[in-house]
Amino acid sequence: MLDYLATPEIWASFLTLSLLEIVLGIDNLVFLSVITEKLPPDQAKKARRIGLAGALIMRIALLLMLSWIIGLTAPILTIYDFIFSWRDLILGAGGLFLLYKGTREIHAVVEGEEEHGSEKMALGMAAAIIQIMILDAVFSLDSVITAVGMTTELPVMVAAVVFAILVMLFAAEPVAAFISRHPTTKMLALSFLLLVGVALVADGMHFHIPRGYLYFAIAFSLLVEGLNLAAMRRRTRLRAEGKKQS
Repeated sequence: MLDYLATPEIWASFLTLSLLEIVLGIDNLVFLSVITEKLPPDQAKKARRIGLAGALIMRIALLLMLSWIIGLTAPILTIYDFIFSWRDLILGAGGLFLLYKGTREIHAVVEGEEEHGSEKMALGMAAAIIQIMILDAVFSLDSVITAVGMTTELPVMVAAVVFAILVMLFAAEPVAAFISRHPTTKMLALSFLLLVGVALVADGMHFHIPRGYLYFAIAFSLLVEGLNLAAMRRRTRLRAEGKKQS
């Protein structure tokens, strides 16, 4: 065991896979923050923890069923020259769900339905957890397939997944609080979910969009939004100072 832990290749695989799992977990984290925003604070916190716990259990369970995971890539349906597998159908369905959910949430924000407290848009604890679990399944499948492609050592995969979920657990509250304090960032988060939805549908159609492009786009958008928030705070401070002087 000590020899196993002292192997540089094992640690290199763990660190690389952990970083990838954390990056892939950004999608899950953003979705958690958006979907639980309408819940009361105590329920929202509980729902996020249940969602992350579900993601951890689901990913470890999938890792323990590697032969089944590999079987998901086997063809099950052929339409003309296009071959579908269970993986394609799951990713495509998850992408369509994200597109639907993101579009619906954007509509609610733009139309002001949230501000009027519409009962139609009210979200219960059970409904939030069900939606979180649905997307957990999709994100977990993507995450586990990445893990299988990175290393053949099951303990390394499990350790990396656990570490990534723990990082997400600590990051969930600050991310949710930031999105709640700054409404414009919620629109960015929803736009990010639409991007991820398009990428998942594309994956299901065998057209892979490198995730680096998506993460660069959202990182650039967040940088611009950060500059806007900094400029807004500066204007607010200058106004306050002007009122004091007058």
